[in-house]
Amino acid sequence: MQNGLVIDLRAVVSSEDVLARGRTLRDRTPPTAHDHEATSGARPGVLEFVEASNAGRVPELVPLRIGRMLASPFAFFRGAAGLMAADLAGTPVSGMHAQLCGDAHAANFGLYGTPEGEIVMDINDFDETAPGPWEWDLKRLAASLVLAGRKGGVSEKRCVAAAEDVVTSYRRTVRELAELPFLRSWNALPDASVLERAKADELIDDFEKAAAKARKNTSAKIAATRTEEYTHESGTTRWRFTEDPPKRTRVDDRTAEAVITGLESYVDTLRESRRNLVARYTVSDVAFRVVGTGSVGRRAYIALLRGNGDEALVLQVKEACPSALVPYLDVEPWEHEGHRVVHGTRLVQAETDILLGWTTIDGRPFIVRQFRNMKGDIDPTGLDGGHLDDYGRLAGALLTRAHTRSLDPRLLAGYFTGDRDMDEAVGRFAVRYADRTEADHAELVAAVRSGAVAAEVEDD
Repeated sequence: MQNGLVIDLRAVVSSEDVLARGRTLRDRTPPTAHDHEATSGARPGVLEFVEASNAGRVPELVPLRIGRMLASPFAFFRGAAGLMAADLAGTPVSGMHAQLCGDAHAANFGLYGTPEGEIVMDINDFDETAPGPWEWDLKRLAASLVLAGRKGGVSEKRCVAAAEDVVTSYRRTVRELAELPFLRSWNALPDASVLERAKADELIDDFEKAAAKARKNTSAKIAATRTEEYTHESGTTRWRFTEDPPKRTRVDDRTAEAVITGLESYVDTLRESRRNLVARYTVSDVAFRVVGTGSVGRRAYIALLRGNGDEALVLQVKEACPSALVPYLDVEPWEHEGHRVVHGTRLVQAETDILLGWTTIDGRPFIVRQFRNMKGDIDPTGLDGGHLDDYGRLAGALLTRAHTRSLDPRLLAGYFTGDRDMDEAVGRFAVRYADRTEADHAELVAAVRSGAVAAEVEDD
């Protein structure tokens, strides 16, 4: 079911029974089975994939997307979630499904603020979210650590260690969560304490620097640095975004009206008290904004809302497209892709943006969220070998917590009973897949150089 479970609060199921079911699944699909080939028969050609993934995007922004994917094999990987899903289709799985991030690469873990002003770290991108094999997220994360390390000049030995430590941390955290009371496990690992729990102490300085920067990353800062005062044709003084083509550009009046209408209907997807909150604001301006590597070319807007006095609130209104994983999963389609993204985000994240919702604009589905609610990140490609290893442990722990919101940690703990076979199996796959991604990237580079594919490379 898309929106819920069949609940039975009468049947008594012991923890040992759940663990035993996990051990049975382990016997059917042993951890060594995850050391498999990098590609599958479902894989399209690289250029075929790129062309298909550009369908529906704003045509003039497609070369910019290609240009970003050219930057490195890691950048290519970030824009190729669908290609990896094709490669994972038909590979060995345990049979346990979780609500997936769907694009769990290392750069999709970031910092953001809670309504109370606390800084937490979690998965922060759910464009591809869907229920599926938990192994898919884990393998994507492990492969991304190898690629991030290679981009940063980390030794191959350290890259492999980081990939394996993703799995080690995932297994360790599963065991810990399986032994906790349900409410404690549900709310585990929400803040900086995760660094100690994940044995990622070397990242403390990186986390604190990123958190300090994130605390300054607010709507007020956006209003102070990226907006200007002007006199409207009505004679009133108003505020609007400054332009920074191609990243941020103005929209015509018709588009602005359509976005505002969409925001008015979006309010209905919020909880009642939050509807009252948003209703107190007034939209001052709407601009088009180019988004991240995998989403370049999707329609995305930022809306400047004015509140009490000089208060500013900036919302992002981002087009939601079908998950790239869905063609390879047996899942029911959603009537509204924005609703799918919001549903997955709320199910997986420890703390979800209180203004997260969805809407429809000109017949297209969108999600709406705060544009900069104290967001920050730790760039995995800039970490040395020791810190990359710690980042792997941190991300592995966060991924575990995310998955166990929808998958009983006791079931997973039963599957993980035993030694390091899973760590080494996924580590070998991660290296193999990183090699494959480097070859895919090289093929795209060659196509651009030959003139077969157009690309626009941004200035530094």
